[in-house]
Amino acid sequence: MDLRRLTRLCDYIDAIDMPAESRRSSDMTPAHPGEDEIDRTIRTVTSTLGGLNRALRRQRDFASDASHELRTPLAGLRAQLEEALLHPGEQDLHEVLTHALDDIDRMEAVMGDLLLLSRLNGNTPAERRPVNLALLVQAEVSRRMDKIALRTRLDQEVHVDIVPIQIGRLLTNLLDNAQRYARSVVAVDVTRHDGTGELAVSDDGCGIAEADRERVFERFTRLCGPRGRDRGGTGLGLAIAREIADATTGSCPSRTRPSAGRVSRSGFRWPAKRLPPAGIRARAPI
Repeated sequence: MDLRRLTRLCDYIDAIDMPAESRRSSDMTPAHPGEDEIDRTIRTVTSTLGGLNRALRRQRDFASDASHELRTPLAGLRAQLEEALLHPGEQDLHEVLTHALDDIDRMEAVMGDLLLLSRLNGNTPAERRPVNLALLVQAEVSRRMDKIALRTRLDQEVHVDIVPIQIGRLLTNLLDNAQRYARSVVAVDVTRHDGTGELAVSDDGCGIAEADRERVFERFTRLCGPRGRDRGGTGLGLAIAREIADATTGSCPSRTRPSAGRVSRSGFRWPAKRLPPAGIRARAPI
């Protein structure tokens, strides 16, 4: 047997494009000492097929969830319009149109988030550049008009390689989510930890149960209790934040910790960038 053919087969399978989450799962199958080309072929094929199966299963679940999320406001819209047609003299036209526009807004929000997720899962990486994370946060926060007080604690010397517009969206999603559940304050922190720069958003709301800390970043996840559906949103905000972090090689140390009450905290980290002294920089990072 020509083992070079097996090597080419393995190289070809390794190059198959799969969603990042599926690729991470398949990569967990380690090589063992003394592995030959046949062993490697079996391991590669098994891992790749497993990853593809997980990706297909998630795609089916995602399509089903997306259909449900769009069907709900569409059904409400149809019911309102049909009622208005059947009993035109009994309906307040302004109220009917207002509710119809609310349903259309929700569908537009869901479709916009779905489109963004599709782009993030594509194969065209956006160009990253060194960015002062604190200045980016200040710029994004200055554009907001939130009801809940916003507190910032920003290390001005944290620079990371990111796509600014994408991290701006990540921060927006985290802040929108925190504003829904906070009681009195939302906090944004930019800090440095062991060679990484961290961006974290926390709120003093009801917190997230330990069992749900990873699940909240899945698409269309709706938790029971105080963090359930009645707070609005598309169910995609935190999933988009996680996808953006993955696309920019960020990690997600999400956690809930006790404070004055239960606190929900979501943070993302990127390798910190060492910049040359200010006097010899070609241009400011941001």
